[in-house]
Amino acid sequence: MRLSDTQQQALQALFGPQDPLLAGLDCYVVGGAVRDALLGLKAGDKDWVVVGATPEQLAQRGFIPVGGDFPVFLHPRTKEEFALARTERKSGRGYQGFTFYTGVDVTLEADLQRRDLTINAMAVDAQGQLHDPLHGYADLQARILRHVGDAFIEDPVRLLRLARFAARFSDFSIAPTTMQFATVLVENGEVDALVPERVWQELHKALATEQPLRMMAVLAQCGALTRILPGLVVNTQIEQAMTQAVQQGLTTAQRLALLLWQSPTRLALVKQLRTPAAYVDLVRLVPLFIEQLQSDLSAEQVAQALQQMDVLRRPERFESVLQAAACAIPLDIEQWRQWAHAFCAVDAGAIAKHYAGQGAAIPQAIWQARLAAISAHL
Repeated sequence: MRLSDTQQQALQALFGPQDPLLAGLDCYVVGGAVRDALLGLKAGDKDWVVVGATPEQLAQRGFIPVGGDFPVFLHPRTKEEFALARTERKSGRGYQGFTFYTGVDVTLEADLQRRDLTINAMAVDAQGQLHDPLHGYADLQARILRHVGDAFIEDPVRLLRLARFAARFSDFSIAPTTMQFATVLVENGEVDALVPERVWQELHKALATEQPLRMMAVLAQCGALTRILPGLVVNTQIEQAMTQAVQQGLTTAQRLALLLWQSPTRLALVKQLRTPAAYVDLVRLVPLFIEQLQSDLSAEQVAQALQQMDVLRRPERFESVLQAAACAIPLDIEQWRQWAHAFCAVDAGAIAKHYAGQGAAIPQAIWQARLAAISAHL
């Protein structure tokens, strides 16, 4: 393979300044950081593999052990993960159903063989030399997502990652055999062993891409979508709304709300996925707000919608709902901002003071004042 000068410099930069802790260790940067460096993208977190070392040797150098099933260490200064080279053997169902071997005889190539896609199975050494026994660079140039080996069908997380990388690298095609293997993961029931936290992790990453719906398309193509996200509805309206959300740079929480907008199972899905509370709020409120919108709204209907959105206590959240809803349906967003401002600007304290001693009359007086404030902007 022939790398450009820019690519070679990017690979050499992955190791950074000389690190005394790494002296004498046969270690490599692997996976996504190498892939992104070759693509000219900003590298995220770096993962390291150490070949021919023991856990005791790393601990003696000051590396902090954090691994559970297999030895993983944190660099004491950078906190980057260093894993001993390992092989794996299927021993049960799901992505946790593996036993690992991390002996000093495990080679770099053997470690790379256990990875998901060829473009994620490259490594670079301290001299900036690319190690690519599985021809990931050729697939990177050809824009192909291809599985590393037959073990792909043993781990359902690889199916999730394939779909998520299809969303991130939307101009990459998926190798036909890889898609066949993805289908096998559904047919053999492995996909049913996925845990909610891992599904959410991959979905969340896909939502941040330029083509998040491609993840859903890949999952649907192999038959996994209804098993992983039962009841999800994706139609032309959802596609248009998601396109708008990406173009406008909406948050992943807003994008999730739009993705699930027309899905009757949306609240069950976010509960199943154990999504953060802020995401659940938008998944609940965005469809509710859209349902209330119609032409020629009265001041009463506007006020009820604002109250239901809890705009007084959560104005920032209402702004998020408003932005998301505007991607889904025609909406005068500035008009709603005016109404929200007028609704919130009513001095409830002054009204309460004016009606002192008339407790039952206070809420109605405040409500009428808010209706009047909205009416002034109709």
